[in-house]
Amino acid sequence: MTKHLLPPVYTLAAAEVAEMTRAEREADGRRVFRGVYVSRSVDLTFPLAVRAALDVLPEGALASHRTAAALMGAPVEARPLLDFTVRPGVYRARRAGIRSHVRDLTDRDASRVGGLPSTSGPQTWLDLAAVLPDDELVAVGDALYRRGHLDADAVAERLARAAGARGVVRARACAPMLTPLAASRPESLIRCWIIVAGLPVPRPQVPVHDRWGRAVTHADLGYEEWKIALEYEGRQHADPDQFGRDIDRYSLMGADGWLVLRFASRHGPGTVVDRTRRALLTRGASW
Repeated sequence: MTKHLLPPVYTLAAAEVAEMTRAEREADGRRVFRGVYVSRSVDLTFPLAVRAALDVLPEGALASHRTAAALMGAPVEARPLLDFTVRPGVYRARRAGIRSHVRDLTDRDASRVGGLPSTSGPQTWLDLAAVLPDDELVAVGDALYRRGHLDADAVAERLARAAGARGVVRARACAPMLTPLAASRPESLIRCWIIVAGLPVPRPQVPVHDRWGRAVTHADLGYEEWKIALEYEGRQHADPDQFGRDIDRYSLMGADGWLVLRFASRHGPGTVVDRTRRALLTRGASW
């Protein structure tokens, strides 16, 4: 029997110190990476997998890139590799499932997310600018804003120090598009497509007022001047209660003269831009 208690995440070396037999280790531990295990007594969550990776990385390693963004709750595509940033000159043992990036970062570029060491929000967003297209980068940036990991001053400060960094040109072009008001990834994508196409910039969470000037609802995106609302319909809108609330919102908008364009996952950039342009022209917009 193991003579010493082990935490939920432990290394092979720690198991040997605890006098855990091979049979006990195989019964209890799931090998997440070579030399590190997570006990079967707990769920193998994403943060726990990150913690396991940190146990076999050099001191000072930070979760970074997509891994940091995922810890912060940003909408990033799941990847089998976990990304970490380490300081120059340290020994990096290779592990399947772990990708190390070498960066000489300052203390301002580091943070903690859920108790785990991570690159800061601005550094994470700058790192992703080298690998994400504009629309996805804006969606990640909006999410980081929304969750308090990013703000305009912090982005400006990091970009001011980013001369020569990979992705800095894209980051500087996309930074003015970021907002904490976008409520979801699709809303961020739609807004980015419209802005990049050169159309007037739609306002997120635009209020819809009744004839007495009271805000009776909000559109995902819209143009108050021309009373055009842009709505994204995700799967949650199929819920009967949500569907009923949506119908009520759309009838309120229509009753007060709003033109509502509804989009879904089937609608790509070309469709969204074309229909928004046509709607703007029907309302007498010029730009």
